[in-house]
Amino acid sequence: MSDAGAAVPAEARRASGAVLERLTTLAALLRAGGVRVGPGELESSARALRAINASRRDDVFLGLRAVLCSKHSDYPVYDAAFSAVFGEPGADHADRPELPPGAELVVPRVAAPPPQGAQPNKVGPSEMRPAAWSEVELLHEKDFAAYTDVERAQARAIILRLARHMPMREARRTKATRRRGVRPDLQATVRASLRHASEPLDRRWRAHVQGPRKLVLVCDVSGSMAPYARMLLQYLHAAVATHRRVEAFVFGTRLTRVTHELGVRDPDRALDRASAAVVDWSGGTRIGESISTLNRVHGRRLGRGSVIVILSDGWDRGDPDLLATEMARLRRSAHRVIWLNPLKAAPDYEPLARGMAAALPHTDHFLAGNSLASLAELASILEDTR
Repeated sequence: MSDAGAAVPAEARRASGAVLERLTTLAALLRAGGVRVGPGELESSARALRAINASRRDDVFLGLRAVLCSKHSDYPVYDAAFSAVFGEPGADHADRPELPPGAELVVPRVAAPPPQGAQPNKVGPSEMRPAAWSEVELLHEKDFAAYTDVERAQARAIILRLARHMPMREARRTKATRRRGVRPDLQATVRASLRHASEPLDRRWRAHVQGPRKLVLVCDVSGSMAPYARMLLQYLHAAVATHRRVEAFVFGTRLTRVTHELGVRDPDRALDRASAAVVDWSGGTRIGESISTLNRVHGRRLGRGSVIVILSDGWDRGDPDLLATEMARLRRSAHRVIWLNPLKAAPDYEPLARGMAAALPHTDHFLAGNSLASLAELASILEDTR
C-alpha cells in the first residue's frame, strides 16, 4: 500500500475521534430541542462514524442524521444543532459561520469545545457559551407569529405540559375520607362503633369524587389567524391526546369537528389529518354561524356544564347579532366560556371589532392567545375551575 493510500484512513480515524469528542454536546443540543436521543442512538452514531469517512463534513452530517433523527420534524433541530457544533455542512472547518436563525435557542449551558492546547476538563470563563436565559424563558413571552421551526419544535414539550391541566368538577358519587366530608358515612360509623361497645366514638365521613369536567376547544383557522393557528392547534392536539373528555373543533366559514383527527400521538401526523379534514382553511370567518352549528348540531355531545375555550381574533364577516345570540345560548349551557384573542397582547388593544364586541359580554375570561405565557394563564384558570 502506498503512503498516500495509508494517509487517508489515518486522517479519517483522527477526524472520527474529534467528532466523537463533540458527539455528547450534539446529543445535549438535540435533547434540549425535543429530539429523543439516548444511549442507543449514541452507540449507533459511533458505529456510523466507523463506517464513513469522518473527515468529510457532509458525510458526517448525513450519517449522524440517519441515526439521531427518528422523524422529519427532528430535522430543523438537528440542522441547527449540527451547525452550532460543527459548522454548516460543506463549509470549511477554519471558516465557521454564524448560527442560523433559532440555533441559539437549542444551545444549552455547556462549554464550547476547548481550543487546541487547552487542558481537558479545565475550561476557562472565556470558553463558556453565554447562557443568560433558559430555552423556556426565551420562548415564554415570545409571540407565536415570530416563532421559527426550531422554536416550534421546542415548544411542543412545554405545550404538552400545559395541556395536562384540566377543569375539575365534583361528581355525584362519594368516597370514604379520613377528613370531615360532605356527609357522614353511617354504615362505616356503625361498623367502627363495634370496636367500642357500640359507642360511635369514631365518626366516618364521605366526600364527593373529583372528576374531569368536559373541555371544548374551538379554534379559528381563518386567514387572519394564520400566524397563530398552527401553534394553537398543537395545544388542541396535546389536550385531545392526553385526555378523554376533550372535544376539538376548528372553524373559518363553517365548523368542523377534528377530535378524531387529532387523536393520534404523532403531532405532525395529527395536524396533517386535521388540515386535510378542513375545507375552509385560511379563508373567511363566520363566527356566529360556527357557534350556531356548535350549539345545535353538537349540543348533545357537549352536554351541560362544559368549559368552552374559543381561540379567535374576533374578526367576523357574519351578522354580529347572530353571534351575540349564539354566544348567549352557549353561555347558558356552559360552566365557563373563555376567549383567547392574540390581538389582546397589544397594549393599546380595544375590542372594537364587531364580532369581538358582540361576543365579549358572554365570556367569563378574556385572555391573550399569542404566547406560551397566555397558554399558561389558561392552564391556571382551567385548574382552578370547579
